[in-house]
Amino acid sequence: MLQTSVLDRFKDFWQGVVLLPFVRLFIRLGISPDTVTFVGTVGVCTGALVFFPQGELLTGVLFITAFVFSDLIDGKMARELGRSSTFGSFWDSTLDRFGDGAIFVGLALYFAGPGDSYLYLCLSLYCLVTGSVTSYARAKAESLGLDARGGLAERADRLVLVLVLTGVGAIIDLVLLTYVALWVLAVASTITVYVRVSKVHRQAVERDATRDAVRDVAPGVDPTPAGAPDADGADPAPYDREHGRHV
Repeated sequence: MLQTSVLDRFKDFWQGVVLLPFVRLFIRLGISPDTVTFVGTVGVCTGALVFFPQGELLTGVLFITAFVFSDLIDGKMARELGRSSTFGSFWDSTLDRFGDGAIFVGLALYFAGPGDSYLYLCLSLYCLVTGSVTSYARAKAESLGLDARGGLAERADRLVLVLVLTGVGAIIDLVLLTYVALWVLAVASTITVYVRVSKVHRQAVERDATRDAVRDVAPGVDPTPAGAPDADGADPAPYDREHGRHV
């Protein structure tokens, strides 16, 4: 709770004070939140895929950091405009997957080139995969009416850790910090996936047992709650841009 409160105050400070002039400027210029989301994603992908493979880790981190703030700007713009867009939520969540993926692909290309390490190339790709599974597991669970919150490595944690340690490592010429970030992320993401799958498994088994019990007692009665999603066809729930929360 304390961590959430501190992070919320940090986000509120940046959105309400530091970035507010940019928010109001973009609104006056008629720029939509969706456009800001797109430009931010292009910037993150450019920084990761252009600078990281060339060994320019610090430049890449600074470039990426500048565009990561678009995640705060588009949400604030949506609130200032009083908009709640279903497509905007979908758009934001989808493009974030591109940005997150580009960071770890960029690191993988760095280790395939100037970094010259097959081990950390593989570890970068592993972090990419587990990060995507972490986010998808929660989204899919929530679309089924189940709770998959929890674990050690949510999206913000992953980005802050890898960008900060990579940037600091580049400043002091100590790539070991990037190694540490990748190992920590690999372990934390693996634990997070396990925690979420286990949590959903327990809930799903309980739900199925309840359904079967109801059917045994009252044959022909559908025990599925009204409005509950289809377990086979449901899609992940969209990202809630208004609250700016990711997994």
